[in-house]
Amino acid sequence: MAQSGDNSKTALVQELNGLLADHLALYFKTKNFHWHVKGPRFRDLHLLFDEQAIELRDQIDEIGERVRKLGEVTLTSIGSVARATQVKDQDKTDLDADAMVSELHADNVAMVKRLKGMKPLAEEAGDNATDGLLDDWTDMAEERAWFLKSTLG
Repeated sequence: MAQSGDNSKTALVQELNGLLADHLALYFKTKNFHWHVKGPRFRDLHLLFDEQAIELRDQIDEIGERVRKLGEVTLTSIGSVARATQVKDQDKTDLDADAMVSELHADNVAMVKRLKGMKPLAEEAGDNATDGLLDDWTDMAEERAWFLKSTLG
């Protein structure tokens, strides 16, 4: 039984580190778009992207601390983030506003899927604290996706 619990915890921590990587990568992408958005909706999108980046930034520490509370180690470098994230890089600085919004929307929808997929891992590991946090983080990601989709019309 302990082996199963250890395996459950290991799987959960691996996904938490993946989630941490996704948050770090999405934070940076969102800030990139915040800095480079142009056009008639500049002010609204500039502010929306910044609000969403701040929310992601605040979750980063919570996720990392959750891993540490489980007695494990977190990601340690840009390379470890790059290896663990599902968020694709976007180096273009000349995307139009709708392309930026669409890309962030897709990334947040993917994050919701990842978060929902983590629920059974937390339950199997018997980790009620992570289970509850996943609900909060899912709600936040769903709201980000909703705001972005609504911005597209």
